[in-house]
Amino acid sequence: MTDADFMALALRHAEEAFARGDWPVAAVLVRDGAVLGIGQNRQNTESDVTRHAEFEAMRAAALQHGADRVIGSTVYSTMEPCPMCAGAMKLAGIGRLVLGLRHATLRRTDLGEYSIETFCRLAGYDLALTTGVLEAECLALRRRWGKDQVRAH
Repeated sequence: MTDADFMALALRHAEEAFARGDWPVAAVLVRDGAVLGIGQNRQNTESDVTRHAEFEAMRAAALQHGADRVIGSTVYSTMEPCPMCAGAMKLAGIGRLVLGLRHATLRRTDLGEYSIETFCRLAGYDLALTTGVLEAECLALRRRWGKDQVRAH
């Protein structure tokens, strides 16, 4: 499967999160071409601000396959991971991140000047990064949701 295939899988799960009333974000954790974990944002339906998609995917993979299998894996996320998730990815040993959509593209105001690159530089995290995979589709879903705090154009 290609990066676009794994991102398409993440998008299907983001649609499920959206339909359920959660933030439309999902993540797929892959190692050696195999899906080890899938996570959907659940922070609204579970009333828990830590139930982000990346956390859920890493948790699912570690519980099913062992935490050591997560090391060196790739996370495919429909949205740029927040600082909390980026920190968890560093601690888990995630080696690569494939992004659909960036906070800057949405013009979000609630995260200041944050970017995954800034986090990695400050935290000494050597993360391989691929951006813009199915970006238009990720953006369309996010705009349908319409609850981001954004700057005017």
